[in-house]
Order: sequence, then C-alpha cells, then structure tokens
Amino acid sequence: MRSFEKPLYDFSIRTFSKLADISKGTHLKLEKLVEGRKELFEKLEQFRVGFKKPVVWFHVASLGEFEQAKPVIGQFRKRFSEYGIVVSFFSPSGFDHVNRKPQEDIDFITYLPFDTPGNAKRFLEILNPQLAFFVKYDLWANHILEARNRNIPLFLFSASMRDEQIYFKSYGGFFRKILFSFDHIFCQNERTQKLLESAGYQETSITGDTRYDRVHEVAGHPKSFPELEPYFGNNPTIVAGSVWEEDMKLIVPLINESKHCRWIIAPHDIDPGQISSWQQRIQRTSLKYSELPTNSNVEVIIIDNIGMLSALYQFAKIAYVGGAFGKGLHNILEPLAYGIPVIYGKLQKPGKFPEAAISESFGCSFQVNDFQEFQKIVQSLSDETVYHIAQNGAQKLMNENLGSSKKILDRVMSILDNK
Repeated sequence: MRSFEKPLYDFSIRTFSKLADISKGTHLKLEKLVEGRKELFEKLEQFRVGFKKPVVWFHVASLGEFEQAKPVIGQFRKRFSEYGIVVSFFSPSGFDHVNRKPQEDIDFITYLPFDTPGNAKRFLEILNPQLAFFVKYDLWANHILEARNRNIPLFLFSASMRDEQIYFKSYGGFFRKILFSFDHIFCQNERTQKLLESAGYQETSITGDTRYDRVHEVAGHPKSFPELEPYFGNNPTIVAGSVWEEDMKLIVPLINESKHCRWIIAPHDIDPGQISSWQQRIQRTSLKYSELPTNSNVEVIIIDNIGMLSALYQFAKIAYVGGAFGKGLHNILEPLAYGIPVIYGKLQKPGKFPEAAISESFGCSFQVNDFQEFQKIVQSLSDETVYHIAQNGAQKLMNENLGSSKKILDRVMSILDNK
C-alpha cells in the first residue's frame, strides 16, 4: 500500500463532510445528508441498549441497493430469527423512502456516518454486529477495515464491477485492500469475477443479481389499484416509468399519435411545473393521479407521488423505462418480472447496466435512439407473434435468474461453518 493513499482518502472524506455542512443551506440533498446524521450515534446507542439480540448489519447506498438486499434479508430472517437486522444507508433519498414506514424483517434503520476512522470505530463499537453484508458497490474504506480489524465476517453480494474503477488501477493499492477485507464476494456476472481475479482476489462466486428475486416477489403480489382499473378496460396500456424530460421528447409524440393506447406516466421527479409542461404538450386527455377519481374519459394518467411504480407495471402491455439518456437507466427488471417487453433509451455506459444486455439477448428488451426507433419498436410489438416472442423471453429470463439469495446464504453459512 502506498503511504499517501490512506491519508489522502481520510482527508477527502473530512473535507467533503465539512463542505457539505457549510453548503447545506443552499442544497436540499446536502442538507439532508448532514442533518440526517445528527444524533446518529445517540439513536444507535438507544437502539442497542434496548435491543438485546445479536445483530447482523446490511449496508446499502440507496433505494436500489436496498431492493437488492431485501430478498437476502428475508432469507436470513427466516433462517435465523434469533438475530436482529440493522440496515444503514448512505443516501438521504433511500433512507427517507424506507424510513417512512415500518419495514418487515428489519429492526433498525440508520444512516452510515461519514467514513472517517473515528466514526467507523464508534459506529462498530456501538452496533457490535456479528456479521456484515455490503451490497453491489458502496464500499466505505474505514468502516470495512475497522470491521476486518474486529474480525467481523464480511460479505459483498450482487457485486457488479467495471475495469475503470479504482480497485483495478495500478495506483489503487489501498482500495484493493478494501476488496481483500471481504471473506467472500458474490458476483453478478463473469466480468466482475474476472476483474476481481485480475486484482488477485480469488474468494468469489457467480450467484447473479438478487434483484431478480425481489422483482419476482413484488410482481407475484402487486398492490392493487382499483381506482385505476376503470380507465384502461380492454385498451392496451403503456407504462412509462421513472421518466425524465429527455425520455418525454420521445414519449409525447407517440402519445399524441397512438389513439388506441392508454398511458401511465411515472416521472422520476414529481416536480409540478414539469408535469404541467408535459400535460400542455400532450394532445390527449390527461390527469394527475392526485386528481382521481373522475368520470371523464382519461387517456393519460400522470403519477404525482412516489412509491407506486413497481406495482403499476401490472397494467402494462409494454413498458418504457427512463433514465438511459441522462442520469442512468432505472430498474428494467421490475416490468420484466410481469412478463412484458421493455423499451429504454440508448445507454451511455452499458457496462453499468449488465441487465440490459442480458435481457436484450433474451429478446425482451429494446434500446432506442430517437422517436422513430421508439415508434418502430412499439409498432412491431403490436404484432401478436412478435409480442409473444418478447413475452416468452421475459418469462425465460426471470426463471433462469431466480434463486440468487438462497445461493448466497447457503455459501455464507458454509464459509462460516468452516472458519
């Protein structure tokens, strides 16, 4: 390990936390990042004083990683009810969403403190976990190294890595030490496994993406929305989920010309001004979800709240998933779990979304560059033969990728038994 890497890392974390504190009044997300961590240790101590069971710790970055963790958490709870489960978040968006209501199988939800050596030591001293799981990629050096120093078994699952990450650079020795702190890394794919092996790390298994287990569970028991059912009837419906303005540039023209379709639009950001702008450009009858019920002949419903999307795909014949043109593709596995084809924009960084290439190989997802390509794909899927091929591909994709959570816990127990 090069001597400057650890001090530089610690300096950058301290600098970031101070700058976030200084800037919190000018940026809502920074404010939540700082304010949410106030009294973190006091709340954690209060929980541990009153909770006598040994605990297992899961760390996730945000909501997407939490969804990946849920099937493993559920499996763990079924097998080992004598343990409590604590989940830490880095992101305010994930923490706020999950902390809004009680979570089945989880005993305590907390922010992860900023990753300084002192914070890591204090966090783990109070929490005292018997076992720790990290999900996908949110790897905080001091917390991981402190856990290793305390001989806490460490596992990373649903790992998806790319060669441009610092762990695989010639100057990334300190960060490779983070990887080597894990007892085992469960990889989503062969690419990740080979990257880890190229860095000298051998304790790997390919167990797939736990999101398949999660979306299959959600699609099997979706929340019902009887208030929406009258608006669709026998009309084919397209659900456009987590869409941005860049996506709506393709979607609005198709809405205006596809008179035989009904639409559900779920924005990524439920900004009222943006929704109003979209409604002005849509030439068909549209209504916000908050304005229901109504007896009018509504053709487009725009969802102006958070938390419904994964269940809305039950209404869809086709899904469009947003984000590929900008911030990053949203979860395409959610609609695929309902056995429907999925369309999305041209990916800027395909390596970040391996599920896209996999689902394309099964013939159930499609990338589009522009409106003309979008229009062409939707028209082709109106052919029942073409549609059923895509539908069968989605079902086959799901069936071949289920069971990751069980594989992970089986292997974890085997490793711990042999320690």
